[in-house]
Amino acid sequence: MSEDDSSPLPEKRSWLERLSHAFSGEPETRDDLIEILRDARSNGLIEGDTLRMLEGALAVSAMTVADVMVPRAQMVSLPSDGKLLDLMKYVVESGHSRFPVHGEDRDEIVGILLAKDLLRGIVADNAVQDIRDLLRPAVLIPESKRLNVLLREFRSSRNHMAIVVDEHGGVAGLITIEDVLEEIVGEIDDEHDDAADASAGIAAQSDGQFVVEALTAIDDFNERFGADFPDDEFDTIGGLVTAGIGHLPEVGEEYTSGRFHFTVMQADQRRLHSLRVRLHAAS
Repeated sequence: MSEDDSSPLPEKRSWLERLSHAFSGEPETRDDLIEILRDARSNGLIEGDTLRMLEGALAVSAMTVADVMVPRAQMVSLPSDGKLLDLMKYVVESGHSRFPVHGEDRDEIVGILLAKDLLRGIVADNAVQDIRDLLRPAVLIPESKRLNVLLREFRSSRNHMAIVVDEHGGVAGLITIEDVLEEIVGEIDDEHDDAADASAGIAAQSDGQFVVEALTAIDDFNERFGADFPDDEFDTIGGLVTAGIGHLPEVGEEYTSGRFHFTVMQADQRRLHSLRVRLHAAS
C-alpha cells in the first residue's frame, strides 16, 4: 500500500468530545437532555458515576433550599449562655464542626460557632469567658433560594453553613455546602460517619422478612439473596427501588421486582433510609 493510499488513524477523543458529538440533535427540554445523557451512558460514552453526577447537577438547578435543608427539629444548636466546658463536651459528642448559636429564643440566631474556634478560645493564654466572643456571622437565606445559586454563594463567600428562615422570619432549618454537594455526587461520609459494613445493612426478622438499609450496595444485596439486580445504573438497593417506584417514595409505598417485594420503612424528603423485604417463592 502506498503512502497516498494510507490514511492517518483517528485521534482518540475525550469522553467530553464524544458526548458533544452525541448532542448533534440539540435537546429542547431537560427531559430530552437527560435522555441523551442516558443514551450516552448506554453507548459507553460516559461512565455510570459521571451520568449520576450530571443528573444530580441538573436536578440541583431545579431544587430549592427547602428540598434539602436539615429541618429545625433536627438542628444541633448551642445556647449562647452555655458554659464553655459544657459546650466543648457537647461539640465533641456531636461530631459536627459548625453550630448555630441561639439566644433565649431559638429563633434568635446570634452567630455560628466553629469547633476549632471554641478549642482555640479555651486553650488560649487569655481564655475567653463568653461564647459570643468566638462567634462568626450567621448567613440567613430564604427557603425558596435555588440550590445552584446557593452553591455559587458558598464558593464565593467561603461560608459552609447558612440558616434557613421562613416567610415569617423564624428559623426553618439549616443547610451546609455538603448537603448541596451530596445532591450532585451522592452521600459523602466523613470521619464521624459510621463505617459501612456490608453485612450490617441487612437484618433478618423473626417473620422471615428482612430489613435492608437503603444504602446497601446492589452487589451486597445480590450476594446475600442470590439475586441478579443490575448495578450499571444504580449503586444501592434504595436507588433501584426509587427508580422502580418512579419518585422519591414515602413510608408504606411498595414495589415488587421478580421474587422480591419491597416496602418503604423509613424515608424523608431527601432519600430512602430503610426497606422491608419479603421474598416470594421461586416459580
